[in-house]
Amino acid sequence: MTRLWKNQAFTVSHADDSPFVGEGLRAFFEYRDLGIRDATRGRFGAHVIRAVPGMESPGEWHSHDLDFQMVYVLKGWVVFEYEGQGEQLLRAGSCVLQPPGIIHREVRHSDDMELIEITSPAAFDTKGESAP
Repeated sequence: MTRLWKNQAFTVSHADDSPFVGEGLRAFFEYRDLGIRDATRGRFGAHVIRAVPGMESPGEWHSHDLDFQMVYVLKGWVVFEYEGQGEQLLRAGSCVLQPPGIIHREVRHSDDMELIEITSPAAFDTKGESAP
């Protein structure tokens, strides 16, 4: 039986026990679930996301229906473009808080790019958008 503390369960995720999978929001990325979704009953989600070498982003504008989205780059670099903010080059050690509903797109990334994404809630809708 899993004990809950304030609607959260204790969880540990090890890299060798949770492989990257290609099933996720973007085909040019692979995702490793960190177990936060289940431990928080879907209130939060966390993934390590890495580039699929040789695959490029189509640069599609979109927005997300969520309350919180933070990205922290672990390795390599990625360029995002944000409504009203222009292109932002994020490299290892960079962190960005993407406000709810901000229109944005992933422009390009290095083949070795890895980042952590934390969202609330874990499951959310993504909507295609016109360029701002």
